[in-house]
Amino acid sequence: MTDQPIPAGGATPAGGPALVAAPAMPKHRSQWSDVWRQFASHRGALAGMAVFLFIILLCTLGAFIHDVDPQKLDIRAKNQLMSWEHPLGTDNLGRDMLAQIIAGGQVSLAVGVTAMLLSLLVGTLIGVLSGYFRRLDGPLMRFTDLFLALPLLPLLLVIIMLFRDMLRTAFGPESGIFILIVFVIGITSWMQTARIVRGDVLALKEREFVLAAKSIGTPSRRIILRHILPNVLSPIMVSATLGVANAIITESALSFLGLGFPSDFPTWGRLLYDGANFMTLTPDRVIWPGLAISLTVLSVNYIGDGLRDALDPRIRGR
Repeated sequence: MTDQPIPAGGATPAGGPALVAAPAMPKHRSQWSDVWRQFASHRGALAGMAVFLFIILLCTLGAFIHDVDPQKLDIRAKNQLMSWEHPLGTDNLGRDMLAQIIAGGQVSLAVGVTAMLLSLLVGTLIGVLSGYFRRLDGPLMRFTDLFLALPLLPLLLVIIMLFRDMLRTAFGPESGIFILIVFVIGITSWMQTARIVRGDVLALKEREFVLAAKSIGTPSRRIILRHILPNVLSPIMVSATLGVANAIITESALSFLGLGFPSDFPTWGRLLYDGANFMTLTPDRVIWPGLAISLTVLSVNYIGDGLRDALDPRIRGR
């Protein structure tokens, strides 16, 4: 039997109906898959994520691979350059620099993430309350402007000088300084987040779905939790990535000024401070912690740039 063409009328020669192939259904695409696709198209964001994950793995798992006590003193091996035994050299007391970089990274990253969470909580709370409740908008924004007008570095120095000894006595030298540094950084870096969230909430509360929720008597608390907060997640997440970088830089600056953690509790900023007097003898002591800070901050900034593009519906899908 030879194949015969199907007539234009759609019937087969035998009189039966023609078999027409059904059009392929479009594949379902979720919002988060679109977000990831847009984020993956940003090469800088992918590179930043790879570098940041490598730094996290190095700081968390590096101590199990390079199991050298960062506080072990070896006067006979002081101020050494890179070698198989000490891959990044040693300091003036013979302590292994790689072990100190790993231990310092754990503290610096912990400070950055914890201070970011505190600033994000305060900034989001003030931004949502200011944008949604008109009677609170004026007082909260003037309070935000007051913090923006304060010189932050002198304020940080004054707070640390006033409360450092008190917290050391109450919680111990390491825990007390950690609590103080996290609180000081978090309480002085929430203002930008509050302003960004407030602007988005002001626009969202006039949208139809929020007005419909109000018209059926939905409480304000439920409207904020179910309708407002999910729609301001994108600026909050971007502020979170940038907040980690800002907290790490601030902690490094305080430690470099000698007002951070004690000398036997290494952080990247403290390693920079301790190595500044030995730059001419062993410049590696300044290069490695400075490189760790720079790579971490740069990678986090690239991640924030990629998240900003991926979470923006006007850019996503281009």
